[in-house]
Amino acid sequence: MIINGVTIDATFAEAFPMKATRAIITAQNEKWALIAAQAMTGFATSVIACGCEAGIERTLSPEDTPDGRPGVAVLIFAMGGKGLAKQLETRAGQCVLTSPTSALFAGIDSDIKIPLGKNLRYFGDGFQIAKVINSRRYWRIPVMDGEFLTEATTGQVNAIGGGNFLVLAESQPQALAACEAAIAAMKKVPNVIMPFPGGVVRSGSKVGSKYKALNASTNDAFCPTLKGVAQTELSPEIESVMEIVIDGLTQEDIDQAMRAGIQAACDLGAAGGIKRISAGNYGGKLGPHHFHLQEIMA
Repeated sequence: MIINGVTIDATFAEAFPMKATRAIITAQNEKWALIAAQAMTGFATSVIACGCEAGIERTLSPEDTPDGRPGVAVLIFAMGGKGLAKQLETRAGQCVLTSPTSALFAGIDSDIKIPLGKNLRYFGDGFQIAKVINSRRYWRIPVMDGEFLTEATTGQVNAIGGGNFLVLAESQPQALAACEAAIAAMKKVPNVIMPFPGGVVRSGSKVGSKYKALNASTNDAFCPTLKGVAQTELSPEIESVMEIVIDGLTQEDIDQAMRAGIQAACDLGAAGGIKRISAGNYGGKLGPHHFHLQEIMA
């Protein structure tokens, strides 16, 4: 398959099951809602070392938030429900409770509930007040700028992590330009995040390592500087490869995001130095969810 001169490899991205939740942060204005959201989703690029994968899903107008203020929706993904609950509560307490004018609400409904502000209420030292509105429990916690309003719980759902594609280009600036275009397109798709810095990862990994302590190591087959040293997947003109990783609530969400991102990269075309689109395929070692590039782009 070729799109605008760009070859779409006959391969698939290999992804794995995760647990996920959404939280909604509101504040006096969008600036402070974003500050709280950015803090809450920091150091959350990969479950390999961060404990979770998290990112800003979208900004919300006052008409779309529970308290009628500007807001931000964040998604957090973890390998299991226990880890997800721990990451959510820790990040909420350290990054949202502490942020001026913030409030925190559930962003997803599910039969499985995990604590959001349920335990943060103890920071109120006995002065906290519970309110139940339409069968939903909220806590009002006194803080120095007024009070912190938080919903007690949010929902936990099954999700998928590790959808991905690789952009192979003639130069580093061209690869980054294609990824920036892809991310801009993918941010319009709901229910997904791209958790790496700016949505792009240059240190793509393979499963395993020569060092027993490491579960993952550099994807040498796609490293341009290793063409003459390791078994390479790169033709001579490829000098830069960048990866976009996608976490989503459903397979259809990731399909839609990958389609939008790959098309945006291909729109730059061979004339823009983009030669191929490939994916992280680990031979079934990573996960059961397979996203076939040519099927997605058909």
